[in-house]
Amino acid sequence: MVEDYRSTGLSLRSHPLAFIRRHLQAQGYQPCRTLRTARNGSRISIAGLVLVRQMPGSAKGVMFITLEDESANANLIVWPKVFEQNRRAVLGASMLGCRGLVQHASGVTHLIVEQARDMSAELGRVSGIEDAFPLPAGRADERGGSGEDSRDPKPITRPRDMYEPDLHIDTLKVKARNFR
Repeated sequence: MVEDYRSTGLSLRSHPLAFIRRHLQAQGYQPCRTLRTARNGSRISIAGLVLVRQMPGSAKGVMFITLEDESANANLIVWPKVFEQNRRAVLGASMLGCRGLVQHASGVTHLIVEQARDMSAELGRVSGIEDAFPLPAGRADERGGSGEDSRDPKPITRPRDMYEPDLHIDTLKVKARNFR
């Protein structure tokens, strides 16, 4: 899945945030689908990959952002004052965590952003490099010539390390589309 995102920007496998959902919930971030059912005017926090940033000239400095997680897309409105306070995160993040007010108007649901946080580093958790990666040893993994039947199940004495430094799977980058 990480390689799919690196090469094409999408994957037919699971969404990257599905792998870190528990971690996000422990930090207080709800899935984007909760925005639809949240009470108008309530405050919630959501996190997602930045799909689109738009700041039309006719919008008087208002930025519109679309986030995506494994559950849904979310529309964000960032007023000029909040944009200036969170400029670096809003413009540079490939994954954004936002807290704000829910707004249901004319059949469209938005999150009026009050705080934004660059969570791009959290995508490094998707690769799971810091976790153990135990694999059962198969026949091709064994050294022959011992006289034992290699098909007998054996306890694993040490897991193989599947991390390859040249692949840089610890730095998943998702390109956002910026329209100005």
